[in-house]
Amino acid sequence: MKGNIEERAVMLAQYILENQTTVRAAAGKFGISKSTVHKDISERLPQFNRGLYLQVKEVLDVNKAQRHIRGGIATRKKYRGE
Repeated sequence: MKGNIEERAVMLAQYILENQTTVRAAAGKFGISKSTVHKDISERLPQFNRGLYLQVKEVLDVNKAQRHIRGGIATRKKYRGE
C-alpha cells in the first residue's frame, strides 16, 4: 500500500465510509498498521479533503462510542467459550 499518501488516505476514507468499518478493520484490509490509518485519516486527509474527513470522522466517532460495548461482548463470548 505504498505510493501516494493522499491517494491512500482517500482510499482508506472511502473504504471506511462504504463499509462503516473500524480503523482496525481498514488496517487489516489494506495491510497497514492502525497507527498509519489513524494518521492518514486524522492528520493528512483534512489538509486536502476536508469534506471527506468530516464524513469519515462521523463514522469513527460512532465506532469510538460503541467500542466499550463491543469489548464487553467479546469478553462475554471469551468466558462463555463461544
